[in-house]
Amino acid sequence: MDSDIGQELRPRGRPRAFDGEAALEAAMRSFWASGYDGASVDQMCRVTHMSRASLYQSYGGKEGLFLAAIAHYAETRVARVAAALGPNGTLAEDLGAFYQEVVRLATDDPETPGCLISCVLSDAAGSNARFREELDHRFMAFEARISARLDHAGWPSLTKVQSRIAAGLAAAIARGIMLRARSGSGHEDLAQVADAAVLALLQLSD
Repeated sequence: MDSDIGQELRPRGRPRAFDGEAALEAAMRSFWASGYDGASVDQMCRVTHMSRASLYQSYGGKEGLFLAAIAHYAETRVARVAAALGPNGTLAEDLGAFYQEVVRLATDDPETPGCLISCVLSDAAGSNARFREELDHRFMAFEARISARLDHAGWPSLTKVQSRIAAGLAAAIARGIMLRARSGSGHEDLAQVADAAVLALLQLSD
């Protein structure tokens, strides 16, 4: 999980009461709600309770803070979604639990719909090579986790569709759910899409 990204540098002059974890949580939620371009440096200073000088000393500016917020999101949100894959039960049960977590993450908080990576980072990556590299890294890691779960279930012996290809499809559906949530689709509708996704993926092994 890129542990070096977002590591607190603790420059001189930072107030002792500064809470780096709380600041990253606040920055993450602000970027998630407003988008990268929509979240100004002044807004970041306000929500993190950091001065502009402290923000630049700690993260190098808005771009560095955004990448730190992405790492925080991966550790606190994406990790829970990935953990649902288990293995805890059958492949069908674990895929179902995985997509339930996807829908929950995408829709539970109306102030932060969708996904910080699939929606916000992907939108910002178009004009930023550093963000494109980060997006590719996050996508590949997510798909690798799904592929590992498929391999654990003996996927290669069940179908001619390679596990990495099936994992790419599973992840693409999850991202589609996130994007639909960002545009206003609710939990009930997206839960039905999630159920259909599990059926469609399992049919690949028939």
